[in-house]
Amino acid sequence: MSLTPTKQPIIPRIKRETIKSLIRSGERIDGRKPEEYRKISVWLNPVPKAEGSALVKLGDTTVMTGTKLEIGTPFSDRPNEGVLQVHAEFVPLASPSFEPGPPDENAIEAARVVDRCLREPRAVKLEDLVIIPGKKVWLVFNDIYLLDHDGNVIDASMLSTMLSLNMAKIPKIVSIEDDNVIIEKTVKERPLPINLNVVTISIGLLEGYMIVDPTLEEETVLDTKIVIGVDEKGRIVGIQKTGMEGIKPSQLDDIIDLALKKSQELHSIIREVLNNPNAYTTPLVLQ
Repeated sequence: MSLTPTKQPIIPRIKRETIKSLIRSGERIDGRKPEEYRKISVWLNPVPKAEGSALVKLGDTTVMTGTKLEIGTPFSDRPNEGVLQVHAEFVPLASPSFEPGPPDENAIEAARVVDRCLREPRAVKLEDLVIIPGKKVWLVFNDIYLLDHDGNVIDASMLSTMLSLNMAKIPKIVSIEDDNVIIEKTVKERPLPINLNVVTISIGLLEGYMIVDPTLEEETVLDTKIVIGVDEKGRIVGIQKTGMEGIKPSQLDDIIDLALKKSQELHSIIREVLNNPNAYTTPLVLQ
């Protein structure tokens, strides 16, 4: 858990100006192009006791997501649907500025963006998680853990979440007597019903210049950042903006075009990982 960081990373003024100057000239301090993601590594099911899990490294940003399933009651206004809950925790080891305590607004923001991008396109078939209509359903807990913080937490969290949900298997139901449901946790009956995959693309802006996948140092100099969720059908399913600077309508069109383009790369990565058996035994470097 984490408290709100009391300070941003300390970056010398000359380095800050160098980062800005490079962005203005179409370059970046780590040698990437403005539209280029950092190297992505993935490891499927690193936590065997979870119903599903995935670890994603985006550059030096490391996020692990675990998915757990339990029997519970549905929401009263959605009696014929299962329940999906997304939580995020920025553990103290992820950054010197994180301390033990309740989740801060950054962790809450990450969880809400991921949650919203899953719910809007109905990424999980919640209607298939009903056991006894109106009484018993599967509760899906998606827990995100930031283990190493070097910027662009949301994209890494969305990737690890989507892979973890794809890995999740539903425990076997042994018996149903009245309203009592008995399950066997060690026996997995079927995969969690996934409707479609979703990714997010984080784009930073400095004086109108756009960069994809900003590092933590780059985030400290940006005017604003926008996160766009895109499902595998190419539909925008969520937008989140941070920062005080506004965005002109004409530039928003360019941002959306860039997000749609980069989303195809991330969806290709998800498909590649899910079809690669080596990802179950060792971290898989993808780009």
